[in-house]
Amino acid sequence: MLALLIALTTAAFGGSVLAGVAGARDDAALRAVGADARISGEGGPAALTDGLADDVREVSGVQDVTAVRIEYAVPLSSSRDAASDTKRATLLGVDPEPYARLVRGSGPSSFSAGLLEAGGGTNPVLPAIASPSVAERLGDGPRTVRSEGGDIRVRVVAVRTATPAVDSSDFLIVDRASLDVTGPTTLLVTGAGLDGTALRSAVHDAAPALTVRLRSAERETYLDTPLQSGAERIYAVAVAAGAGYAVLAVLLSLLRTAPERTTLLARLRTMGLTTRQGRRLLAAEAMPQALLAAAGGVLVGWVTIALLAPGVDLGVLALADADTATPHTASLRADAVSLVVPALGVVLLTAAVAGVQAWWAGRRGSTKELRAGDTR
Repeated sequence: MLALLIALTTAAFGGSVLAGVAGARDDAALRAVGADARISGEGGPAALTDGLADDVREVSGVQDVTAVRIEYAVPLSSSRDAASDTKRATLLGVDPEPYARLVRGSGPSSFSAGLLEAGGGTNPVLPAIASPSVAERLGDGPRTVRSEGGDIRVRVVAVRTATPAVDSSDFLIVDRASLDVTGPTTLLVTGAGLDGTALRSAVHDAAPALTVRLRSAERETYLDTPLQSGAERIYAVAVAAGAGYAVLAVLLSLLRTAPERTTLLARLRTMGLTTRQGRRLLAAEAMPQALLAAAGGVLVGWVTIALLAPGVDLGVLALADADTATPHTASLRADAVSLVVPALGVVLLTAAVAGVQAWWAGRRGSTKELRAGDTR
């Protein structure tokens, strides 16, 4: 039991570290690109040509295309109050329904498209979704924000810590149709089997000045140091060693009691015990300990990770020279797969060994096991 607890805890901790590293890289790549691919001007926002979105949708593997208008360094004040030291943010003008659908597929920052629906009037107040810092700056009431098309009045109706296509912690999301200048500057492309070469070719033919960034390529840039690759190998070895130690502990425990079990089956067979009943009997004898060890391994592994998580920062291990990660994206969290799979493997191995042992005892017969003078 003690050996299994140690082995399962080691495997769970190593697996959770590897899962946390992979998750941090996925989150950082998604925040930097916004989707599976991003099409925008190089070096700054540029108006997209009409029909580009339709051309992109024809590319193999593309499932959806979302047009977004991004304005950087927008002052959080009116034109007359803006100064050099005025707090600034990234303004996103989006089509509510497509963008809400994109966010739902990218993580926990989802929102309802109805939140961004603006009311009527000559000078409407636009509902906005803001980051925590921007929401604190703007407050609860209507505030005037300066955009490229002029001043707009906004009211924060929801707060989200992150959103696709923006790696800044200061952002404001409004309905693009309510802006004075509505032309999109970025296309966010989703597709599981996206053909990067074909996508770049289509974009280059339509607008040579635009660039294409792939999330898969962005993710690869986060792994480029010996420290990262070496540390990942160490944790992978820890997972393998923990799993191997658990298997060895189970096998040695069952093999140590194999002679007594074989003799017990031989005696019971003389009383009419069938091979199937023998397998059930051995499984019923071995499974309580295996289930208890598995449950204990999951519990101890989860507690260990919870206790160590505040002192473990995966940022250095996950992201090389990247400043897009925030503390919550690079924190250690218990990984369900790393906790459950090793424990389930112990239970299945115990059941399999019990079944094989019953089958082998049935082949040997009862006469040999019940020799006269046998003291087992």
